[in-house]
Amino acid sequence: LLGLLLATTLATGTSSRRRDLGSGLREIEFNMAPNSFDDQYRGCRRAMNRRLPGLNRSEFVVNNDYAETWAKATARWYGRGSHAGSQLRPELAVALLAYSMEDGLYKGFNRAIRTAGRSHREYLRHFHFKVVHFLLTEALYELRGAQSHPRCLRVFRGTDGVRFIARRDQVVRFGQFASTSLRRNVSEFYGNETFFEIDTCHGASVRNFSLYPEEDEVLIPPFETFKVTRVTHRGNKTQMWLRAHGAHSNYNCVWLRGDVPGAGDTGTGRGWHRGTGTRWGG
Repeated sequence: LLGLLLATTLATGTSSRRRDLGSGLREIEFNMAPNSFDDQYRGCRRAMNRRLPGLNRSEFVVNNDYAETWAKATARWYGRGSHAGSQLRPELAVALLAYSMEDGLYKGFNRAIRTAGRSHREYLRHFHFKVVHFLLTEALYELRGAQSHPRCLRVFRGTDGVRFIARRDQVVRFGQFASTSLRRNVSEFYGNETFFEIDTCHGASVRNFSLYPEEDEVLIPPFETFKVTRVTHRGNKTQMWLRAHGAHSNYNCVWLRGDVPGAGDTGTGRGWHRGTGTRWGG
């Protein structure tokens, strides 16, 4: 699940060089995903929360998969009694659960997020996941802020069908919500043609809010940046080590402000996968 998501989403959304290597393996340059919508909502979280109900209704109208998955996730969350004692508000927990479900939300969402940052117009008129983008960002922020959550985590991500190309010391980001796991064997199950070992300081453990808690998932936000510290190749397999480098956003509070201010870079302090074809790969 992890590996398929990353490969699919990055393969379709990354603005980069691509080359067919035969046998279904494609080569893609790993970069800063410049077209990603990467809002961190710094300074406007309360205002965004006030605007959510009306915005959510309008997005449900134009996105049936989103509306259906949200309804299923809501019923499942309350049906299993998970809300009792939850550290997150219900809407944040439901957003995480909906994202983990195999009902079409994560595929369309991550595909859209990787191109919604092309322009202000693209985001406002054609990105119909504004609410879930905000809620996932908010959820990761809240989870990371919990006293019991480690400041940084070492996680893993595996993909098949794609070889990602990057050089040592290059700064990159996934440019989407990227699924990873605390367990190497889980990520290896999803693929090893490109395998990432990642130190993340903005990702958060979502195990308690996932449909698949056994995967020990850590979700990394689109804006986190990483420095490539090592790359190795063996046959058609690539292994890449990524170290947390900070965060970079080109957008901040766009929906409320109606403009596109560059937010610039921020440090690796307490901030906030899906992968390719599957939740893990794209």
